[in-house]
Amino acid sequence: MHCLRYLSALALAASMAAAQDATPVIHVDNPPNLLAQQSKHYVVLVSLDGFRYNYNREYDTPSLNAMAKDGASTPNGMLPSYPSVTFPNHYTLVTGLRPEHHGIVAMKFTDPDRHQTYAYTDAKTSSDGTWYQGTPLWVLAEQQGMRSACFFWPGSEARIASVRPSYYLHYDESIGDETRIDQVIDWLKLPPPSRPHFITLYYPNTDHAGHTYGPDSPEEREAVQHVDAMIGDLRAKLKATGLPVDLIVTADHGMVKLDPSPVVLDTFANLDHFTTDGSLLYANTEADAETAYEQFRTHPDPRFNVYRRLNVPPALHYDTSAREGDPVIIPTGPYSIYAHAPMHPCTIGGHGFDPHTMPEMKAIFFAEGPDIVPGVALPSFHNIDVYPFLATLLGLRTPPIDGTIGVLSAAIK
Repeated sequence: MHCLRYLSALALAASMAAAQDATPVIHVDNPPNLLAQQSKHYVVLVSLDGFRYNYNREYDTPSLNAMAKDGASTPNGMLPSYPSVTFPNHYTLVTGLRPEHHGIVAMKFTDPDRHQTYAYTDAKTSSDGTWYQGTPLWVLAEQQGMRSACFFWPGSEARIASVRPSYYLHYDESIGDETRIDQVIDWLKLPPPSRPHFITLYYPNTDHAGHTYGPDSPEEREAVQHVDAMIGDLRAKLKATGLPVDLIVTADHGMVKLDPSPVVLDTFANLDHFTTDGSLLYANTEADAETAYEQFRTHPDPRFNVYRRLNVPPALHYDTSAREGDPVIIPTGPYSIYAHAPMHPCTIGGHGFDPHTMPEMKAIFFAEGPDIVPGVALPSFHNIDVYPFLATLLGLRTPPIDGTIGVLSAAIK
């Protein structure tokens, strides 16, 4: 839905480079693992950003295919929350809340009540815990006397509910992919009181390649096979620890080839009295919102639908937060939408669309380990259900959330 210029060939090359010196791990002096938590199993949650649900069938992925055989998978894909973009869905995976409930409704958005703008690229906002609602798994673990560690994850650099993970890093794509795995293993080699039981790991490779070259490109194939090799390395090293580790490999969203012509909203309605972020529209007054809505309806375009926020279709779960703007523009196909003409051309691949109408948005989900039933093919499920699944593996009590363990219960021994 939005063209993200930061996803460039240079970034792809950096993220796939050989291991370099790692950014120092930040150690938070949280209490040690409670004795009761030390005997519990471990969960390593890996995100392969932008890894579409069927890439493992389109490309050669022996490591992920082995995970499907040895554990659980969802061949028809996991459904991301709307909008199917990176920060909202990564935070959904670790809170069990839809974006409008956890507050991160886009990569960049305005909060009319705060009179402030959140941007994932702005460290002042992305690391400010007051923007984030819900209880991320690393916070849940620490609150219940279990140590956690994050090798990158949206929200993990913020102090949320007065808690940080015991170990985390500032985001730095120059850190080599093998180095990331070695750090995970080093954490698992810590003494039991200090050893994290919940660990996150993040790779952007497939998202970068999909944006820059398209989902059907040789470069995307190379990125898919590279991260699959990383999963193979991680599997082997986790096994060598001798610890009872459940490995979960998933993604935030899929990828689709974009229509090369973006939709520019100010050619359909007067947006002079709006604050805008990408395709999000924030009217100065209710009258301005209604006037623009009627102008959009007077000049309909098959590439998008327009709604007053309270009337957005319920299936999208995108109608209760002022951060979502009003009117709300919903694309009907693989169209990049902007309030005003973009300064730079669109990327080739994109995401952000409704996964119910565009299956290319669906993501992978694989799980294996001592607590996972082998060879289970799960039906599609919503990514809000991952949180209670992970909490069950860790033996943690969950707060009220949008997700339920649902079909994922069939994967647990």
